[in-house]
Amino acid sequence: MKGHDHTKLLYDVNSQMPKDEVLAGLSELFAVFGDSTRIKILWALFESEMCVCAIAELLHMTQSAISHQLKLLKHAKLVGCRREGKTVYYYLADDHVRSIIDQGMEHISE
Repeated sequence: MKGHDHTKLLYDVNSQMPKDEVLAGLSELFAVFGDSTRIKILWALFESEMCVCAIAELLHMTQSAISHQLKLLKHAKLVGCRREGKTVYYYLADDHVRSIIDQGMEHISE
């Protein structure tokens, strides 16, 4: 028995498939969301701009541990920062990050 022909379907899907390096970047972005500490930090920043010491106190962690996670989040362009005197305040980089968090919460709540 002969199967059906997928030629057009495969051509159509393949023509829309992003390049491997783009998909690798997307995979790396989602990997950043794969750590509960980073999710907690993002959630905190979803609520308010915060300094490292406030995040550390909130999450009962060391400032060093929080700084490490913030560095990864910043590298992934999920958070930004601003300096006020000696204090550095972190915030969600843009509304896209808010949307990702909102949609994730909506998805798990269904």
